[in-house]
Amino acid sequence: MRTLRTALVAALLIVCASLPAAAASRIKDLANVEGVRQNQLIGYGLVVGLNGTGDTLTNIPFTKQSLQAMLERLGVNIRGAQIRTGNVAAVMVTANLPAFGTQGTRIDVTVSALGDSKSLQGGVLLVTPLLGADGNVYAVAQGSVAIGGFQAEGEAAKIVRGVPTVGRIANGGLIEREIEFALNRLSQLRMALRNPDFTTAKRIAAAVNDFIGSATAEPLDPSTVQLTIPQQYRGNVVALLTEIEQLQVEPDLSAKIVIDERSGIIVMGRDVRVSMVAVAQGNLTVTITETAQVSQPSAFARVGETRTVARTRIGVQEDGRKLALVKEGVSLQQLVDGLNSLGIGPRDLIAILQAIKAAGAIQADIEVM
Repeated sequence: MRTLRTALVAALLIVCASLPAAAASRIKDLANVEGVRQNQLIGYGLVVGLNGTGDTLTNIPFTKQSLQAMLERLGVNIRGAQIRTGNVAAVMVTANLPAFGTQGTRIDVTVSALGDSKSLQGGVLLVTPLLGADGNVYAVAQGSVAIGGFQAEGEAAKIVRGVPTVGRIANGGLIEREIEFALNRLSQLRMALRNPDFTTAKRIAAAVNDFIGSATAEPLDPSTVQLTIPQQYRGNVVALLTEIEQLQVEPDLSAKIVIDERSGIIVMGRDVRVSMVAVAQGNLTVTITETAQVSQPSAFARVGETRTVARTRIGVQEDGRKLALVKEGVSLQQLVDGLNSLGIGPRDLIAILQAIKAAGAIQADIEVM
């Protein structure tokens, strides 16, 4: 098993090391246009029609208050009455308002139980306003909730698959308010890099200037490139962006090692370099064996009694491995080969990489997830 894990990690690292040194990407995949983005919406509502799997009204006061307020708006007064229905659940409704979403456009919404409801299966979300960060209503949601899990239980057993308290309503939201953004009227626009980097920002600006034929793009910082709209594209910024986003640029990335200690996954960038360092790794194994033995007197002895005597055997074994030398300025594949020559597993490899970083012999950032 240990050999298999080591082989899998080695294969993953060698694949990463064998990737081409340069890979060009579209500007569309490297940067976003400032102002062209989604907006998050949230709302509070009620799901009705549940088959006894809703909130317990005696335990969840906000569900009871919401139900009373909703019925009063519909002309039903139940103040002071006992309500024992289990078919209602309070939920939070979330959605994303797409960029340039127009009135009447439908969007998907996600419904999540807020109280002690066991399942939202078969429920219907009542009309729920969806608010933006500014407190204004931008959409309303309503519809039948579809869940991806289920729950079944009896007197002595219970089974749950997936998450039955979270559901989704496809096209369940209706946009009621638009966000004004006059893209075609802009005289300048800014592109925000998804992975900020000085070199990448400069290369994007150079690619745009070469395409247009004049110095219209300028990198402001590692994450922003400002573009002045050329005269021939004034009033038609969409056409300019359509041409620019297809330009090929080679992004530059910093040397980084990403470690997930929970799963033992290690990913190294191609620019990782190591100074000369010697690495040794060994495991200490302590084995304790308990053996019970019976001690009893001889057959004709007049005194004595039979007893159980414990016998303990302790063994100590140290797996000493050879000292591996990693030379200065080696490539990623040479680093992987050197560490794999020690015959170590992914857990030990994580500890070795962190120790090399602590010694100042590795030129890369280590990010632990």
